[in-house]
Amino acid sequence: MNNFTITGFADEISPNFEEQVRVLKKNQISHIEIRGIDGKNVSDFTIEEAEMYKKKFDHAMIQVSSIGSPIGKINIDDPFEEHLEKFVHVLNIARIFESPYIRMFSFFIDSKKNPDDYKEEVISRWQQFLAVAKDYPEITLLHENEKDIYGDTPERCLTLLNELNSPQVKAAFDPANFVQCEVEVYPHAYDLLKEHIAYMHIKDALYSDHKVTPAGLGDGKVKEVLAALIATDFFGFASLEPHLSIFDGFADLEKTQLSISNTASDGEKLFSVASQALKEILVNQLKQEWK
Repeated sequence: MNNFTITGFADEISPNFEEQVRVLKKNQISHIEIRGIDGKNVSDFTIEEAEMYKKKFDHAMIQVSSIGSPIGKINIDDPFEEHLEKFVHVLNIARIFESPYIRMFSFFIDSKKNPDDYKEEVISRWQQFLAVAKDYPEITLLHENEKDIYGDTPERCLTLLNELNSPQVKAAFDPANFVQCEVEVYPHAYDLLKEHIAYMHIKDALYSDHKVTPAGLGDGKVKEVLAALIATDFFGFASLEPHLSIFDGFADLEKTQLSISNTASDGEKLFSVASQALKEILVNQLKQEWK
């Protein structure tokens, strides 16, 4: 079985383009979710910079799985017109990179306020995103469940997706983010959103302290979610977003599962640990091959 193509946020390895590519290749990963390169966020690339990096990725035989944009990561009360213009620029960047997806959010909401009170405004803004995205039919907009935004619970994610009711808007499902919002990932969040999931973010977390862990070492039921997707004949990307620090037990995990130079940066080590943890689930537990 080969249901998943592994990709990842390589800016967690290093800001440096060459380092990102080197470590991706070392982990036998041929795709990238672009968030930042050489210290610059992808949404701030000029058209010329995007074209330059596209040529470099082509030369390195690395394909872009998604643009890890910050679109929708502003406060719901912030002015929207300039942000919408930035989204149009990101669409053009995505087209240059031949990216099938753009990762997005549904706006930060003050913790003292009720997110449900902002439902109409969130939907209105996303309808405006969708209106301009219709000129880019090859690109699907991915809503990521993120802490402190409107769509931080599966119920509100589902509300947004149902209200938009568009094949051009899907869910990027992030188990760790749901854990950090005290949501049961599986079966609850998965069952609510399974018909909308087009893309997986692979990170795990603990309910006890919300710390992020490698996949399978937290409470995010990553294995169960991936197994359930396989049962539905899902084919798509599993994107490594490590968000790790040097954690207790890291040295033992590195020693038993990896061969990393002592001179490797923490970013390289942690990305490789995250990669190995995902492959452990896919290969040894779910009997998958991966691309």
